[in-house]
Amino acid sequence: MRGDKVRPIGRRGFVAGTTGAALAAAGLTGAAPAAAASAAGGGRRRRREFRGMWLATVANRDWPSRAGLTAEEQRAELLAHLDTAVARRLNAVVLQVRPTADALWPSPYEPWAQCLTGVQGRDPGWDPLGTAVAEAHDRGLELHAWFNPYRVANHTDPTRLVAGHPARLHPGWVLPYGGKLYYNPGLPEVRRFVQDAMLDAVRRYDVDAVHWDDYFYPYPVAGQVFDDDDAYAAYGADFPDKAAWRRNNTDLLVSETAARIKEIDRHVDFGVSPFGVWRNAATDPEGSDTSAGVQTYDDLHADTRKWVREGWIDYIAPQLYWNIGFPAADYAKLLPWWDEVVRDTGVGLYVGEALFKCGDPAQPAAWQDPAELSRHLALAARHPGVRGHCFFSAKEVGTDRIGAMAAVVADHYPTRVRPPR
Repeated sequence: MRGDKVRPIGRRGFVAGTTGAALAAAGLTGAAPAAAASAAGGGRRRRREFRGMWLATVANRDWPSRAGLTAEEQRAELLAHLDTAVARRLNAVVLQVRPTADALWPSPYEPWAQCLTGVQGRDPGWDPLGTAVAEAHDRGLELHAWFNPYRVANHTDPTRLVAGHPARLHPGWVLPYGGKLYYNPGLPEVRRFVQDAMLDAVRRYDVDAVHWDDYFYPYPVAGQVFDDDDAYAAYGADFPDKAAWRRNNTDLLVSETAARIKEIDRHVDFGVSPFGVWRNAATDPEGSDTSAGVQTYDDLHADTRKWVREGWIDYIAPQLYWNIGFPAADYAKLLPWWDEVVRDTGVGLYVGEALFKCGDPAQPAAWQDPAELSRHLALAARHPGVRGHCFFSAKEVGTDRIGAMAAVVADHYPTRVRPPR
């Protein structure tokens, strides 16, 4: 099926002219001509590292800026985000292409995404994912296709989904919880369907990676029950408890998807960006020195450390969205813990960074200091397992409220470099 994939020109090639234009457009032309030449040549003077940004589409978080823009307006905004990534000397964009069981490409499995036109299922008049892949590669950027496996809607009313939506055709697949609709991870037919829906994009396009975020089983909501008792009764007999069965369901999703990606294209990476705490040390002596209120192993039924050890994923990008010295989850304690997790595994560690917190008056004092994120990268440079960073998210990469991103670029990204492949 490789012949069906869109193969744009310049996979991972660095285009000097585009790079220079984008730097000028963003006012970041302070690099010397030699640095620009190094960028065009692939950054040979610096080690390869991942420098990414998440580009979120759910609820129009980053892009499109609002639903209902014309195709030309949507495309222009997308290209502006890609140009900003180049200007900030990043080398990867993680684009959310399946935000709520709908698609940013003409999928035979799911409807067009609501975030594009404001109406789920309405053709936007262009191919956002195909355009993103081609335009990213022309700029020397990797394009990681970011999928959410199980979230169906940010509401609980199936009738608000477009007619013909798989969740309406198969109501037994869907569970309401916490004001949202989810596909039930405990059903084998659901697991197969969501894989088919996501991997359609891998077959069609020259994406560099499949990327998942932190949502597997939903985050716990006080006083509510995720009612998967029927699925547990049908499929959980071989497990000591429901939690173990749920973790196995998530393990199956990860391991099966990993194998299927490599069957389609062995060059496509598979990465996951989980919540930053696997387990607290008080729960498990092998956990991190944290006291986080959520633990992925216990609450999201996602054994993220196992996925690294089993080699099911190519990289892990834990969301270490806390400042250095934060009591419950200290960045300076979590970073070495994750460095130890990836040691000798061959799995890349790309640290998720909370750029969105910088300058937010609701955040602690550390986030009012433009140098906080730069200190994160300085600390990470001392840990050999760390191969890069990913910033949440694209809107803040561009607006850079207090100059935190500019500080990162000035202190750590003097030239562009290739991703670590």
